[in-house]
Amino acid sequence: MKVYFVGAGPGDPELLTLKARRVLEDADVVVYAGSLVNPEVLKFAEHAELYNSASMSLEEIVEVMERAARQGKLVVRLHSGDPSIYGAIAEQIRELRKRGVECEVVPGVSSFLAAAASLGVEYTVPEVSQTVILTRISGRTPVPEKEDLAKLAKHRASMAIFLSASRIEEVVEKLLQGYEKDTPAAVVYRASWEDEKVIRGKLGEIAARVREEGIDRTALILVGDFLGEHMQSSKLYDREFAHGYRQKR
Repeated sequence: MKVYFVGAGPGDPELLTLKARRVLEDADVVVYAGSLVNPEVLKFAEHAELYNSASMSLEEIVEVMERAARQGKLVVRLHSGDPSIYGAIAEQIRELRKRGVECEVVPGVSSFLAAAASLGVEYTVPEVSQTVILTRISGRTPVPEKEDLAKLAKHRASMAIFLSASRIEEVVEKLLQGYEKDTPAAVVYRASWEDEKVIRGKLGEIAARVREEGIDRTALILVGDFLGEHMQSSKLYDREFAHGYRQKR
């Protein structure tokens, strides 16, 4: 008995991994994360019985998966992006393992990676930032006090903020306790979907621009100097930089 926890990617069905597509095509039962999963992705599971988990409790989700697995069916729990980032898979896997059901996680492309691709940027720019922070603002799901946005902002690292677009004014207020007002920022709505929107600007002005566009969900907030203009180059391909595969020239 096995349940596959599969990353559906950020939206574009062509960003599914080969393994994710294979498992979906073979699936008998798919429990998917509601509107966060592109319906085009579900077309790969054309022979499967589908369950929308948006209206289901943890107990109901686990019951459906356990029952199907015990019947020898191939079961897929389909999450948006990558299951390991805000996927709430730990509690599902814990409950399934209590019931003797094996679990396997199939990674997916996260929306923060799709957002960077849309912007044509690199989070880890030499001499600008070598650290990426993935976080969210505290809400109905609390964030540990030590990870408050205002505290994380003091690092001035590259940051991708999930699940927070509806409170962007509060996000900006906290970020300004570390970043300058003119720090480059961007908001990417539904990264890689056909209706994707990208808003770029300075941190001090980005909230107003996002409100003008009517964006309040399914969007990533990005902030950091990695979004700006910079001339630094990596040493990786520098002719003066020797390593195990190349001599200094």
